[in-house]
Amino acid sequence: MAETKSVYLGTGRRKTAVARVRLIEGSGKVSINDKSVDEFFSHENFSRFALLPLATIEAKDKFDMEAKVHGGGDSGQAGALALGIARALLKFDGELRTPLKQAGHLTRDPRMKERKKSGQPGARKKFQFSKR
Repeated sequence: MAETKSVYLGTGRRKTAVARVRLIEGSGKVSINDKSVDEFFSHENFSRFALLPLATIEAKDKFDMEAKVHGGGDSGQAGALALGIARALLKFDGELRTPLKQAGHLTRDPRMKERKKSGQPGARKKFQFSKR
């Protein structure tokens, strides 16, 4: 019989981006929406930030990663991916909680776009006031 590899799932969210991550024990192959990391992200800082949880626990070559990401822009997608990876790593080994938590990878960033209010042109901007 073929040996089955364990799959660890994690979901990450940031702004309006959602990332569903699958970690499979393997050789370090990464694919996001069926593309390589360099193809998917427009700038290397986003790809570095997205894979930071793996670098924190020094496991870049231990896992193959498949992710589906939608919504938001590059920055939000990178943040969602990082949180999804960190949550999947917790399912792999609960003892990784301390280093991941200290590095700040398990905190969901709650900042969202503020809604536009009625009677104003934007969220905070006001129409010009005229005294006379």
